[in-house]
Amino acid sequence: MQFKEAVKLAMQSLWANKLRSILTLIGVVMGVASVIMVITLTNTANDYMGSKVTGYGADVFTIKREGLIFGPDDYAKFQKRKILRLDDYEAIRQLCAGCKEVGASLQGTGKVSHNGNSTTGTELRGYTDTMFSLSNTNVAEGRALTEGDVEHGVHNVVIGADVLDDVITSGDPLGQEIRVDGVPYTVVGVGERQGKTFGQSQDNWVAVPISAYQHTYGSNDSITVYARAQGDAKAMERTEDQVRVIMRTRRHDAPGAPDSFEVQTNDTFLDLWKQISQLFIFIVFGLASISLVVGGIVIMNIMLVSVTERTREIGVRKALGARQKDVLLQFLIESALMATLGGFLGILIGIGVAELITLIFGISVNVSVGSVLLGMFMATGTGIFFGVYPASTAAKLDPIVALRSEM
Repeated sequence: MQFKEAVKLAMQSLWANKLRSILTLIGVVMGVASVIMVITLTNTANDYMGSKVTGYGADVFTIKREGLIFGPDDYAKFQKRKILRLDDYEAIRQLCAGCKEVGASLQGTGKVSHNGNSTTGTELRGYTDTMFSLSNTNVAEGRALTEGDVEHGVHNVVIGADVLDDVITSGDPLGQEIRVDGVPYTVVGVGERQGKTFGQSQDNWVAVPISAYQHTYGSNDSITVYARAQGDAKAMERTEDQVRVIMRTRRHDAPGAPDSFEVQTNDTFLDLWKQISQLFIFIVFGLASISLVVGGIVIMNIMLVSVTERTREIGVRKALGARQKDVLLQFLIESALMATLGGFLGILIGIGVAELITLIFGISVNVSVGSVLLGMFMATGTGIFFGVYPASTAAKLDPIVALRSEM
């Protein structure tokens, strides 16, 4: 029997029992859809995290009081540390020879109002003038904060696009006065619109000079220092070491004692995220494998039923000259075809659900060819593996015994 003829017979058999075939596919569809959906969402999340973390640039690192917190012990340890102050920022800026650019930042939330319009939960950023460059924050209208603004604590502000839309609403925003937690500021710039990510707007923010921020809210919050190294990866390591020496000297860390601060690069966050996402993929792969095994068992059961129902047909084929391998091939192709169809439907459903989720959260979906091929391989492999026993059973039937069976 030719392969093409075997496929044709398998298609005819599946079409003759449409409802049974569809119900048989559910387990395979669920398993493949889960794999495709999770891989697609993970790839999309990885791309998003990579773009956001590397938004500060691969050559930028941060110096903070707190590191990554994994439990209450870490939190308690970090809270015992001395806070970082603007003096630390100034020391790094002046003493770090390998630093091309240094900035400092403080963050909080506040209320922004203007002529009866207001927003709540607006991200309030206390910036040095270099933070716009370090954070890749582009200004669409007007200008960014200047060194003079920071040095003299001038009440100038750069606003995000949401603040422009919801608070100022009309007219030229430049030169207008807004109030941030009741404190008046003059708008000197409007940030470039960034849109939404995971359903959250990235444009609901205002940036004021860090000196003005501390004048209003006090200087008891620890700042975050950003530094851009000049040169390649080795130069960046040397620059980090320079900053460590400066900070350990200022904070009087004893020789051999761990740092009382954290130096973090993009890789710090990306490596952690990849570990979490890989663990998530392994867990879902386990659950999807259970669905595929259940689907495979159902396929095997249905194929055994099909062999029983078609015993006389098998006897006729063998009596007319069909060889054992012809019968084996026919039923094996039927099982594989059924599972492959389920895999195809699972891929469509998985991609569709991933598209829907990413559409809701406002990020672009990333469907990899590898995940699609993996889904098809898993589905077809399931069909072949669980179809071997029913196909072998059919192939080994004695044609005389088969012909005697009742229709």
